[in-house]
Amino acid sequence: MTTPHTPQPAVAATGLRESYGDHVVLDGIDLDIPAGTIFALLGPNGAGKTTAVKILSTLIRADGGQARILGRDLEQDPDAVRAAIGVTGQYSAVDGLLTGEENLMLMAGLNRLGRRRGRQRAAELLERFDLADSAGKPASTYSGGMRRRLDLAMTLVGAPRLIFLDEPTTGLDPRSRRGMWEIIRELVAGGVTVFLTTQYLEEADRLADRIAVLDRGSIVAEGTADELKRRIPGGHIRLRFAEARALHSAERALGGTRDDDALALQVPGDGGVDSLRALLDRIDGASIEVQELSVHTPDLDDVFLALTGHSTTTGDDARDAREGDDTKAGSR
Repeated sequence: MTTPHTPQPAVAATGLRESYGDHVVLDGIDLDIPAGTIFALLGPNGAGKTTAVKILSTLIRADGGQARILGRDLEQDPDAVRAAIGVTGQYSAVDGLLTGEENLMLMAGLNRLGRRRGRQRAAELLERFDLADSAGKPASTYSGGMRRRLDLAMTLVGAPRLIFLDEPTTGLDPRSRRGMWEIIRELVAGGVTVFLTTQYLEEADRLADRIAVLDRGSIVAEGTADELKRRIPGGHIRLRFAEARALHSAERALGGTRDDDALALQVPGDGGVDSLRALLDRIDGASIEVQELSVHTPDLDDVFLALTGHSTTTGDDARDAREGDDTKAGSR
C-alpha cells in the first residue's frame, strides 16, 4: 500500500518572533501555506504584517523561530529562497524616469536573463499586463493602476514560484483593484503561490483560500473566509410578510425580533442548510405565509471587529513606524 504524496508547502514557519527594542512585533507565529494557493494575512496597521513579509522574503532576520520557503531553509539558504520568490511592496518600485519597457529590462538584467531573453520577457509581460501600448512612455505618466501592474510585472520577470504581495491594491480605484484581482487569480491558476497582506476585507474574502488574522503580533484566528464567519454570532434569517397578521403569527410561532414598520421578523440562524431547512419546516407546520426570505451571515468586517476589537484601518502610529523600519541591525 502506497502512502499518498503530500505536496510540499510553499511556506512552513514555526515560532517566528521579532522585536524592536522592548516592543514585540511578532510573538511566535506559525504558518503553513500550501503551494498553488492564495493566503491572506489580515491585520490593522502595526499588527506585524509587513514584518512577517520582510522576514519570509529574507529582507530582515527573525529574532527567533524557523521557516522553510519552497523547501529551502530561510536561515541556511537565503540565496535559494530569493531566487524563487518575488516581492511587491506597499510602495511601487517603479522608476518613473524610465519607460515601462526600460523598467522591465532593468529587472531582466538583475535576473541575468541576457539582453535577448530580457527583451522577449519584457514584451511578454507588457502584453500580459495590457501595457504594450505604453511601453515606450515614462512610467511617471502612468495611472496608479498602470504603475501597480508594471510593479507586479517587474516582480514576475524572474518567474518566481512564490509572490509576496504587501497591500498591492492600496490607493487603487475599484476598477483597477478588480483588475489586479484577476491578475492574481491567473497567477495562481498557473501554479504560483501568493502570500497577500491587505487591509481590504473584501479583497481577502474574494481571493484567499485561507485567511489568518494577525493582531498585536499573534495570529488570533485562521481558516477559510466561511469558517471565520461562522465563528462569529449574529447570523440571522429575515422574513418579510404581506400583512401584520402574518407577522404576529410568525413571531408567536418562531420567536425572533419583530420590525413592525417593515413587516419583517429576524430569526437567529447560522446560514447553514440544516438550520434553514429546520426553519422552513417550522414555517410550513405553522401554516405561515412568508412573502420574502433572506439569509444574513456575518462578514469579515464583523469577524475582524470581534477578533481584534477594532477595524483594519486603525493602528498605533508608533508601532506602524517601527514595523516599517528597514534599518534594523542584522538585516540582510
